[in-house]
Amino acid sequence: MDFQFETCRRMIFAPGASEQLPTLCRELGLKHLLLVTDPGLSATGIVDSIGKLLERAGVSVSRYSDVQADPPEAVVLAAADYARQQNVDGVIGLGGGSSMDVAKLIAVLARSRQSLSDMYGIGNVKGERLPLIQIPTTAGTGSEVTPIAIVTTGETTKMGVVSPQLLPDIALLDPSLTTGLPAAVTAATGIDAMVHAIEAYTSKLKKNPYSDMLARQALTLMAANLQTAIEHGGNLEARSNMLLGACLAGQAFANAPVAAVHALAYPLGGHYHIPHGLSNSLVLPSVLEFNASEAAALYAELLPCIRPGAHAPSPTAGCDQFIAAMRELVAIAPLPQTLKDAGVPEADLPMLAADAMLQQRLLVNNPRSVSEAQALQIYRAAY
Repeated sequence: MDFQFETCRRMIFAPGASEQLPTLCRELGLKHLLLVTDPGLSATGIVDSIGKLLERAGVSVSRYSDVQADPPEAVVLAAADYARQQNVDGVIGLGGGSSMDVAKLIAVLARSRQSLSDMYGIGNVKGERLPLIQIPTTAGTGSEVTPIAIVTTGETTKMGVVSPQLLPDIALLDPSLTTGLPAAVTAATGIDAMVHAIEAYTSKLKKNPYSDMLARQALTLMAANLQTAIEHGGNLEARSNMLLGACLAGQAFANAPVAAVHALAYPLGGHYHIPHGLSNSLVLPSVLEFNASEAAALYAELLPCIRPGAHAPSPTAGCDQFIAAMRELVAIAPLPQTLKDAGVPEADLPMLAADAMLQQRLLVNNPRSVSEAQALQIYRAAY
């Protein structure tokens, strides 16, 4: 089987790993960093701690802390302008997927005359970027190891920049930075990461043995630790396993792309500002049921990751058990369980189905083709 696999240059995983930042900056020759984050994380004290750690080591730090969830173009462009004004020589993304996505784009825009609009799509980024370090504080997006940044381009539309230049020099995973996550955020981001693993394993066009291995291990770690992380947020072992699992899932889907769950989740975020992880959670069971006719054998192969020691007499039975197990995991999450519970008007479902069809970059990876009428059926099943 022919395949290509890309990931970040270096990954460091350990509780307290953020203490290594001064050494890592010296290794990269960085003297003036832009720390990219969001207002919510800034309020926790984590950003101040990281900034002071660097400044004590003689590294000058500028901060951009206005990142919004589902970052709009205006935020990305303002952040890039600020980076140029500050004349920074490196970028740190600190936070969830939105902060890390903006950090990626700043790193390329600050050193390029290419416009952001010309970067949308696959492989369109030209030239080099500033050195980039990514530090996730949620266990979900895997953005620290993906070559993808998602930008909100209109009131309800999103575009992706996909390029190897967005992979960081260093992904720094410090589980101790995730212990303060609220239960609902833990659940939503954890299910998001599990979706990454499932969709990578069943990806139609670029599924490969390496991404398969990562997806299985990611799913095993997260299924075993999700409930503990939700109910006992200070449990460092559970937090560590969730963060590592999310990262492995990120590496998997960066090379074997996601599909219909994400395609149907994006319109929910665009129209109702439902957080991305929750959007995935809301449509996941219905998409699994829809895909079962084509992906039963693959879902059956993933069953032991969710239920260790489980045995099914046939792929169909294994598939059914897998979908049931995923429904149970989604049900334990302190989250809305249906589109109705999430406040989505039933009359909007046809509009959502039409919008989902715009996500052909994702839908081509689905194990079963999805028409607009079928997308509507999936939304109705999730309602």
